[in-house]
Amino acid sequence: MKVTIDRLGHLGDGVAQGPNGTIFVPGMLPGEEVEGDLQGDQLADFRILTPSVNRVKPPCSHAKTCGGCLMQHASDAFVADWKLGIVKGALAGQGLEAEFRPILTSPPKSRRRATIAARRTKNGALMGFHARASDMVVNVPNCQLLHPDLIATFPGLEALVKLGGSRSGEVSLTVTRSLAGADVMVVGGKELDSGLLLELARVTESFGFARLTWNGETVALRTAPMQRFGKALVSPPPGAFLQATAEGEQALLRSVALAIGPARKIVDLFAGVGTFALPLAERAEVHAVEGDAPMMAALEKGANNAQGLKRVTVETRDLFRRPLEPDEFKGVEAVVIDPPRAGAEAQMATLARSGVPVIASVSCNPISFARDAKTLIAGGYHLDWVQVVDQFRWSAHVELVARFSRS
Repeated sequence: MKVTIDRLGHLGDGVAQGPNGTIFVPGMLPGEEVEGDLQGDQLADFRILTPSVNRVKPPCSHAKTCGGCLMQHASDAFVADWKLGIVKGALAGQGLEAEFRPILTSPPKSRRRATIAARRTKNGALMGFHARASDMVVNVPNCQLLHPDLIATFPGLEALVKLGGSRSGEVSLTVTRSLAGADVMVVGGKELDSGLLLELARVTESFGFARLTWNGETVALRTAPMQRFGKALVSPPPGAFLQATAEGEQALLRSVALAIGPARKIVDLFAGVGTFALPLAERAEVHAVEGDAPMMAALEKGANNAQGLKRVTVETRDLFRRPLEPDEFKGVEAVVIDPPRAGAEAQMATLARSGVPVIASVSCNPISFARDAKTLIAGGYHLDWVQVVDQFRWSAHVELVARFSRS
């Protein structure tokens, strides 16, 4: 069967129209003519008859087998336009439009945090990313996505899997680059006993890991895994949220700072460990609110130990169940809000009724962002501009910052 790809789906699959409905073809680009065998709504054993001018040779040697990157076969310019289109389409779905600033994309080999899948084998360990739509683990020694410091942790991670992995189950290893070395969190490892504890501590020391957390318990701490936010140093709790790349974090921070302008009293909602709150505190008073108490404690400690910051206050509060009410924003000149993927429906509803002059909205989900944007606009705000930030290079993931203001 021959089909021509019309567009890309939200996960990057090529989408075509067949005689009986929609057909999906992975790894294709709009305009390409493809021939293959139709199996359900998928085209199998396909080959490209007419390639797109936007098709390029994947830069990674693992591109054909690894499922970690979906769009390495497309030019950077095409991917940038596609991601802008994802956000514009989400806004259009709510009847909205906006001015878009040029997209900012993180470079290759810049991902500072990743979750690696691993299994213990008869002769060692198999470690890497899953193949697409499969539980098969693909070894990725030449990964073009991860920071070289993360690639350098692979021998140590393999040693952990040999010690505490299972041949019948999969181990998940989340590795984060810190100023003091790798911060490693293992889930799915063997139950701890005294012998395993000693061996894990030995591996941590031998390979220079800053911290090792095993099934939720910190079992070795060689040194605090510090992250820098402006003038402040913070040691996040295990598993705490961190932006995927340092370049992406700075792009988001610059956009937030541009959005709020000269505001001198700021509320940072869903503040995490201080990604925005601590750098902004160099020029403004900041009240940081977050539902996770350990993250709030880390932020507060970082603020207290930093020099040259304005006043920083913290509040542990579930913003889904108990959002800040309009009267709690009295005197606030700007709000920064960075909710999880589900968005912040309840908090946006109270913000829409507040008198806050400017809101910098950070989002990792264009759909929930567009829904929340409509709420703010219905409450009297204007969507001034949107800045798309692509720090999940070669994926379908999109992040953004948007500026809302009251007339």
